[in-house]
Amino acid sequence: MACFQLRLKDRPDEEILAAAEKLMPIAHASDTAFLINDRPDLAALSGADGVHIGQEDASYEQARQAVGEDRTVGVTCHNSRHLAMIAGEQGADYVAFGSFFSTSTKTVSYRASTDLLEWWSQLFEVPCVAIGGITTENCDSLLESGADFLAVSAGVWLYPGGAEEAVRHFNARMDAHHEKS
Repeated sequence: MACFQLRLKDRPDEEILAAAEKLMPIAHASDTAFLINDRPDLAALSGADGVHIGQEDASYEQARQAVGEDRTVGVTCHNSRHLAMIAGEQGADYVAFGSFFSTSTKTVSYRASTDLLEWWSQLFEVPCVAIGGITTENCDSLLESGADFLAVSAGVWLYPGGAEEAVRHFNARMDAHHEKS
């Protein structure tokens, strides 16, 4: 796992910081980056490796100013080429597209398609992340279309064989894809 994103929507700052204090050392012990969702201020305060911001959160400039130049800032771009190009031009460390599939993690009114991943990966060097309803059964098309990373929540935490087995299956899929490339 390349990154763990702490996503505690609408929780008090103290809870987010307490969770970061407990979880960040676990992530770092596995050589996994630790990002906080939506809150550049808490990412900076906690010492997280960076922040992931949505279009309704802080601007890229605000996020970068809060966490500094040496930490990661990733930007959700939904299904928009325009938003992705702006984020990339501003200096985002990665852009995220989605939702690709139905998801119970949040309500979305847009759907991204794999041609967006193909377009991005052919034209830009900034890595792209696929988000939304991703499982071990449906991730291959995203990887084949150019996704550099997969953002997975329920596909890991609700996996019938448990989270550890889910991560093994995702890693096997990614390894197989990289061997083909």
